[in-house]
Amino acid sequence: QVQLVESGGGLVQAGGSLRLSCAASESIFSMASMGWYRQAPGKQRELVASITSDSSTNYADSVNGRFTISRDNTKNTLYLQMNKLKPEDTAVYYCNARKLLIGYWGQGTQVTVSS
Repeated sequence: QVQLVESGGGLVQAGGSLRLSCAASESIFSMASMGWYRQAPGKQRELVASITSDSSTNYADSVNGRFTISRDNTKNTLYLQMNKLKPEDTAVYYCNARKLLIGYWGQGTQVTVSS
């Protein structure tokens, strides 16, 4: 059972930046992929960004060019650098890890962007 703990959320003004972290309870080196998802009130959870074991990345169109996903295998941590934040980025952000075809989720961290 992989445990994921997100941190780094908070309240920020539009145009500001935040960096989210996701600490895993075990080595992430062998994770097939990891990613960040978000869910705004009344909306479905959506993929924000993902990164594979060979560090190939994928971004939602809405965040491409503003957000950067990265992983530090030595610290077993996934990151999401979020720049030029917009009010529509407000959501609970969840970390996801996929190992041996099983997906694991963190508890989420709230990001609120004020206009």
